[in-house]
Amino acid sequence: MKASLQLKMGQQLTMTPQLQQAIRLLQLSTLDLQQEIQQALDSNPLLEVEDEFEGDIRPNEIETRDHDSHETQEVSDFDADSHDQPEAAADSDWSEDIPDDLATDSSWEDTWQTTAGTTGSGNAVSGDDDFDFDSRNGTTDDLQDHLLWQLNLTPMSDTDRMIALAIIEGVGEDGYLNVPIADIIDSMDDGTEVEEDEVEAVLHLLQQFDPAGVCARDLQECLMIQLNQLPIETEWLATAKRVVKDYLDVLGNKDYAALMRKLKIKEDELKLVIRGIQELNPRPGSQVAPQQTEYVIPDVIVRKIRGQWRVELNPDIAPKIRINEQYASMVRRADSSADNNFIKDHLQEARWFLKSLQSRNETLLKVATKIVEYQEAFLDEGDEAMKPLVLHHIAEAVGMHESTISRVTTQKYMHTPRGIFELKYFFSSHVSTSAGGECSSTAIRAMIKKLVGAESAKKPLSDSKIASMLEKEGIQVARRTVAKYREAMNIPPSNERKRLI
Repeated sequence: MKASLQLKMGQQLTMTPQLQQAIRLLQLSTLDLQQEIQQALDSNPLLEVEDEFEGDIRPNEIETRDHDSHETQEVSDFDADSHDQPEAAADSDWSEDIPDDLATDSSWEDTWQTTAGTTGSGNAVSGDDDFDFDSRNGTTDDLQDHLLWQLNLTPMSDTDRMIALAIIEGVGEDGYLNVPIADIIDSMDDGTEVEEDEVEAVLHLLQQFDPAGVCARDLQECLMIQLNQLPIETEWLATAKRVVKDYLDVLGNKDYAALMRKLKIKEDELKLVIRGIQELNPRPGSQVAPQQTEYVIPDVIVRKIRGQWRVELNPDIAPKIRINEQYASMVRRADSSADNNFIKDHLQEARWFLKSLQSRNETLLKVATKIVEYQEAFLDEGDEAMKPLVLHHIAEAVGMHESTISRVTTQKYMHTPRGIFELKYFFSSHVSTSAGGECSSTAIRAMIKKLVGAESAKKPLSDSKIASMLEKEGIQVARRTVAKYREAMNIPPSNERKRLI
């Protein structure tokens, strides 16, 4: 082939670093955005956090003005001579709270409270912002730690303690023993030979630990352990033990007629037994499992002011940053030194970063405002008034691409008078109605939930019945569609919703 030169014209989309940064910030969640801003503050010396009280009057100062001379002077709350008075007063209160004579067996904590966030008299310190109530009062102990703590208080031989440790190690988060007895016997690695009866005896002892029902091998054993710990004079106890021991599968199938026939009891007695069994905990480990609270910080706040819905950004989602004017003023145009170039580069990066943040906030506010305009009926009336909405509708309204709308609405939350919702919650497909209109899938799910909530417990509605009831309302949905929406809302089928009480 002969080499030759050719000239072609074409268009190609090139993403500049600024555009890439703007897109990355646009799709970040609130927590990720805070981390991104903190990294920018750590890496760029020209960025700084705006002082919240900058330019405001300090709380401990009063500004007085002389109208004749137009001079301003600041008068402090305390004179210079009285700066040490609060500390002196605190010392006097501290010494007055402690008695002169203390018992020899008394402890310091009994006399003087040292809890964080409180004073010596037990009053809360109003200015302590570092006091973390959740971490102070939370617990990180799991179920194994709770069982080991009880094991250390139980006297037993060394062999039994080794067996107990092996059993506790095999207990799952739900409180059930997930390891067979044979595996526990084989796990004795120091050559100790134990019999199955010994393991069963230790297991029976551990099953008396708190919470009730722990270390059970199946649901039947878990319920029986809890029933055995109830007072013997309980009226329905004997019948409940028979149900759990012999007819647990019948109870699970909700065949109440067969239960009454097998137990030879009446409906009122069976109601009492079922109510007692329902009060038992099938997952005893859930009482001790540590729970970490997850907080959702809304990006957008929606309020109704004078009959109009107003949308505004949450000012607390990220710290307000700005460019340090002192460092920015050091840039010299004609200077090409390393220090000047360093400041120039970081100044440009800071400007790009602030511009990307501003673009993110403007896009988020614009999209959230359009969503509120489309879904005003939902905000006024609830889920049943939700309108069908897809990304294409918002993209056309704000003049952006659907991919941009998808990035904006992912992991972004809106605080409304009806609760906190992800922005994607307001988007749903539609189903045609008999009148020629459209109904959103969210509204249909709300209707299904309402029908199930109002159904008879003894005769719950089937999926076909729900579909026919929706058809009377003008909404044409198939039975399998009702089943899909019902499963999405974690609503069990009709045979599992049947209740005697």
